[in-house]
Amino acid sequence: QVQLRESGGGLVQAGDSLRLACEVSGRTISSTTMAWFRQAPGKGREFVGLSWGGGGADYADFAYARFAITRDYAKNTLYLQMRNLKPEDTAVYYCARRYGSESARSPEAYDYWGQGTQVTVSS
Repeated sequence: QVQLRESGGGLVQAGDSLRLACEVSGRTISSTTMAWFRQAPGKGREFVGLSWGGGGADYADFAYARFAITRDYAKNTLYLQMRNLKPEDTAVYYCARRYGSESARSPEAYDYWGQGTQVTVSS
């Protein structure tokens, strides 16, 4: 049973930084494409960025140059480092494991999801 558990969310001020963690159990993250999505109230789930199983990363335009995804293989954990946070970054953030052949930016391409962690950015 694969399980993903996010942590690290909280209430911060605009301009602050925050690091989210996604601890994975039941399957190694090695060679597995992992992604971060977010969902703001009343909106659909939005792609934030991903870490390719073979190396490299891809980010949504809003995340480019502000967010960075890293991995700790020893801890089997995926991280999302966010800096210069803005009020519009307020959302529940989810990590997910890619499984399907759909576009890697689509939630449809992911089979396992965490429960999410709330990030709230005040102005």
